[in-house]
Amino acid sequence: MNLVLENVAKSFGDKKVLKNVTFSFEEGKIYGLLGRNGAGKTTLFNCLNEDLDLDGGVFYFSSNGEKKNVEANDIGYVLSTPVVPEFLTGREFLKFFIDINKDHISDLKSIDEYFDLVKIDKDDRDKLMKDYSHGMKNKLQMLVHIIASPKLLLLDEPLTSFDVVVAEEMKELLKKIKKDHILIFSTHIMELALDLCDEIVVLNGGILEHIENKDLSNKELKDKIIKVLTGEEDV
Repeated sequence: MNLVLENVAKSFGDKKVLKNVTFSFEEGKIYGLLGRNGAGKTTLFNCLNEDLDLDGGVFYFSSNGEKKNVEANDIGYVLSTPVVPEFLTGREFLKFFIDINKDHISDLKSIDEYFDLVKIDKDDRDKLMKDYSHGMKNKLQMLVHIIASPKLLLLDEPLTSFDVVVAEEMKELLKKIKKDHILIFSTHIMELALDLCDEIVVLNGGILEHIENKDLSNKELKDKIIKVLTGEEDV
């Protein structure tokens, strides 16, 4: 299955943020979406999540020549700033989420097994989430989307709030689940994208471009990405 974008366009006033973006994202891969601050990465995600209306173009799933509309429950969107109900404990939040989604969750596990999956300490599981660190809230936000297992997972700078150890744990978790999903990982940190992602795409000047990495050393690839980001080179 692929997520196909055809001529996706979005402007704010006179500023064209997305200029007829056309691309195909393949299931089973993690795509690193690189761009400078303000390049439109979050705008692209908000369009795919239908938080913003497109000015033009379409996007859809394609499988064996068949097209399918992208529905709300097909998408998981992990925001850079986590939003969780802070008046609930972590356990209450997971229980509530599982209860209202249990008919759509495959391979249902116990709440403590889910906590174990993202390595949240037993002492923290029954604390109010208002007392959670930013990183712990981000873990919970990512966890509920992993439980829901959407076809398309949009990750907007999800690892920036984690310390080094937790970031490595989350990267390994994403690699484990990628075979059944289309994962698009937005970041402005090139080293993170190169370490985690199978494919690199760059959003620059409203255009989405794939960076071929065949037969390139790590330094050559970095140099090529920087040239594309600064407009010195076309792919």
